[in-house]
Amino acid sequence: MSARVNAFGQPIGPALPDWTPRPRPPRAPMAGRFCRVVPLDAEAHSVGLFATYRAAPDRSGWTYLGDEMPESEAAYRTRLETQAQSQDPLFHTILDPATGAPLGIASYLRIDPGNGVIEVGHLHFGPGLQRSPASTEAMALMMARAFDELGYRRYEWKCDSLNAPSRAAALRLGFTFEGIFRNAVVVKGRSRDTAWFSITDADWPRVRAGFKAWLDPANFDGDGRQRRGLAELRGEPS
Repeated sequence: MSARVNAFGQPIGPALPDWTPRPRPPRAPMAGRFCRVVPLDAEAHSVGLFATYRAAPDRSGWTYLGDEMPESEAAYRTRLETQAQSQDPLFHTILDPATGAPLGIASYLRIDPGNGVIEVGHLHFGPGLQRSPASTEAMALMMARAFDELGYRRYEWKCDSLNAPSRAAALRLGFTFEGIFRNAVVVKGRSRDTAWFSITDADWPRVRAGFKAWLDPANFDGDGRQRRGLAELRGEPS
């Protein structure tokens, strides 16, 4: 709790005398060792993304998304053309750095430059990206852009409260659970309670150090298995 009080003896939040609205995220690539994160390009990415999602054993990956798997690549390309033109959400494709193959999608959304708040969402990872170093690195790259490059104060993750894998992923990546917004939205004709998570600029140095240590080549054995987990490397109890 803040120790500051105003002239009436009321507690008030920390002062931000030098605060200015933050820039909007640019349409520019982000590169790592395991992946590249680039602006969504429907012409370049639709065939690969459609094939990636078709390769999944079933369509369970679409359950908690706002849309369903289209029946054809042409229909999916039309959807991506609309998404590629959007400013908010700002969609990105995650690529294999060696082959350029699309592995999945992520976006910035609910972009609030005035308050320095930004959300990551519309995450849809293909089978080859799930539970991989590339998926972790993609999230680290997007956080680094928000905090280090653009100076945002708060980075959010929200998901259906029933989406256990998404909630577990948020905690693994260093987000703090903030609670459940009941009856928050209607999705596909269903009521959704939304789980909220965040990382703040005060949290970011610890989270960033964890990513750096986890992504270090020395943290992987000869078969590509991690030696130490993210939470351990952030100094959190297992």
